[in-house]
Amino acid sequence: MSALRDRLASGAFTITSELNPVRGGSAEAMKERARLLLGWVDAVNLTDNQGAHVRMSSWASAIAAREAGLEPIMQMTCRDRNRIALQSDLLGAASVGLTNLLFMTGDYPKFGDHPGAKPVFDLDSVTMLWTARKMRDEGKLLSGNELKPPPSGLFLGAVENPFAPPEEFRAARAAKKIAAGAQFIQTQYVFDVAAFERWVGALRDEGLTQRCSLLAGVGVVRSLRALDFMSSGKVPGVSVPDFVQRRLRGVHPDSVAEEGAKLAAEVIAQVKAMPGVAGVHLLTAGYEKKVPDLLEMAGVAGGRGPGSVTSSAATSSAATSSAATSSAAAVKAAAPDIAAAGA
Repeated sequence: MSALRDRLASGAFTITSELNPVRGGSAEAMKERARLLLGWVDAVNLTDNQGAHVRMSSWASAIAAREAGLEPIMQMTCRDRNRIALQSDLLGAASVGLTNLLFMTGDYPKFGDHPGAKPVFDLDSVTMLWTARKMRDEGKLLSGNELKPPPSGLFLGAVENPFAPPEEFRAARAAKKIAAGAQFIQTQYVFDVAAFERWVGALRDEGLTQRCSLLAGVGVVRSLRALDFMSSGKVPGVSVPDFVQRRLRGVHPDSVAEEGAKLAAEVIAQVKAMPGVAGVHLLTAGYEKKVPDLLEMAGVAGGRGPGSVTSSAATSSAATSSAATSSAAAVKAAAPDIAAAGA
C-alpha cells in the first residue's frame, strides 16, 4: 500500500522531492544520495531519464530509495516505450510493491544527450493514466486481455504546468488528467503565486481538489547561470516571470543562491496557507543537502529530520526487499529493446 496516499488522505501538509537517478550502475550510490533526504520528505520522485538524459532506470532507483528508507514515487514517461512496454513495466513495478506511479509524456530527445534518438510517444500522459486505472480497477490490458491478478493498490500521479499559455486552459488540462485517473498532481516551478492561486481556485471551484491532491513545485535558483538557463526557453515547461528575474538579478552574484532560497521559502509558506493545496514538491535534485535548510527557512521543518522518518518504507519487511531485488531483472527484461530516446 501507499504511505504517500495515507499521508495525503490525513490532510497533513505533504512534502515530496525529486531525486535524480545516478548516471552509473551502482545502487549503493543511489542509496547514498537518497539517505540525505531521509526523514525530511514524505516521498521522493525517481525520474525516468529526465530531460531525455540517460540515467539509471526509475524502477531500479525506486527500489534503491526504498531500501534506503524512503517512500518512492516511480516516474514513467511515454517517450521511450510503447504501450506494450509501459503496461509490462507497470505490472513489474506493482509486483515488487512500487505502487506510487507518476506518468509523463516526456521531453523530446533533442533536449537530451542523445538528440538523434527516435521518440516513441505511442501513448501520452492522459492515455497512460487511463490505461493504468483500467488495469487496476478493471483488471484488463488495453488489448482487453484479463490480468490475473490485477495490479492492486496503485496510487496514480501526473504533472502539470499551471502557467503555460494560454493560461485559461491549464485548469481544463489538469481536469482531464484527473478524469483519466490522476490522484495526485505535482506542478512545475511555482514563482508566480498569484497565477498559481487562480489555477488552484479554478480546480477547487469544480470540486477537483477533493478528488486529487495538488503539490506545488518549488525550487531554488542558485546562480545567475542557472537563472539564464531556466529563462532561456531551453527547459521545457519552465517559465521565470520578469519580477523574479529582477529580484534575483538585483543582488550581488554571490548572493543569488541565498536570495533564491528566500524566494523558495516564501513560496512554500504562501502555498501552505492556500486552500486546495496539499503540499509541495521540491525541485531540488542535486542539492539534497540543502533541503533541511530550505524547510527550516519556510517554517515547515517541525517534526522532520533524521530521527523522525516520515515514510513507512523504512519498515519494509526483509521479504519485500528480497522480492524487489530478485524481481528487478524481470521487470527490465519485460520491456522490449527500444533505442534510448528523449513531458
